[in-house]
Amino acid sequence: MLGAAGLKIIPPLCSYPYMPWDFWVIFVVLAIVLPWRGHERMRALRALPEVSSADRMRLYVMTVLFQWALAVAVGWRALARGIRWSDLGVAPVVSPSLLAATLGGAILVAVGHWANVRRMAGSEQPNVVRLRALGERLFPRTGKELALFMALAATAGLCEEFLFRGFVMAALARAGLPSWLVVVVSSAMFGVAHLYQGKSGSAGTAILGTAFALVRLAYGNLLPAVVWHAVLDVVAGIAGTRYLVRKVDTPATADVLNEIHR
Repeated sequence: MLGAAGLKIIPPLCSYPYMPWDFWVIFVVLAIVLPWRGHERMRALRALPEVSSADRMRLYVMTVLFQWALAVAVGWRALARGIRWSDLGVAPVVSPSLLAATLGGAILVAVGHWANVRRMAGSEQPNVVRLRALGERLFPRTGKELALFMALAATAGLCEEFLFRGFVMAALARAGLPSWLVVVVSSAMFGVAHLYQGKSGSAGTAILGTAFALVRLAYGNLLPAVVWHAVLDVVAGIAGTRYLVRKVDTPATADVLNEIHR
C-alpha cells in the first residue's frame, strides 16, 4: 500500500481507519499534553520576577532532554508496531535534488526570516509586541546561552519533525487517511503544540507545518524539513536577540505576557 507520505507502508488491519492503543496515547500526548506543558512552562517563567541567564539555560536543557526522550519513546513504539524507518521519513540521502532542495531552502529560510525579524524591529503591531515580550524572556543573551540555544534549535529540528512529519504522518497514512487530511491533521497538531506562542503564533506555526508536510510528501524524507526547521529557530534566536530583545523587561512587557497566556 502506498501511503500518504509517498512510501510503502504496512496496511491497516481492517477496512476502516485504525490505530493501535499506544498510537492513540502518543496522539493524546502530542495534541494535549504538549500544549499544556508549554503553557505551564511559560506560566512559571512569567511568574518569575526576573528571568536570569540560569533560568533560560535550565529551560533550554530541560526542553532538549524532554524532546529527545519523547522522540525515542515514539520511535520505539512505531518500530514495535511494524512501521519502518523509511516510513517515518528516515532514510539515506541518495537524491541530488533532495540535497539541493535542502540547501537551497535553508538559504531562503535564513535570509527571509532574518529580513522579516529585522523588519519587525520597529513595528508596534500587537503581534510583534507579543513576540518581543516572549523573546525578552526566552532568547539567549550570552555566549553560553547561545550555545545551548543552538543545541535546542537542532533538537527541535530533529525531534519535532520526527514526531509531527515522521510519526504522525506515517501513523495517519497507515490508518488509511487521504494525503490531504494527513497534511491537515499533522499541521494542526503542530500548531496546537505551539499555543504557548499565542493564537497568531500557533496559526503561523500550523501554516509552516503545512509547508514542511508537503515537502515530506514530495521527497518521502524528513531531511529538508529538519534542516529548515533548525535554521528557522537558529535565525529566530540570533536575529530576535539582536532586533527584538530590549535590555530589561518593562511593565508593558509583563502585561503583554499576561495577555498571551490567559
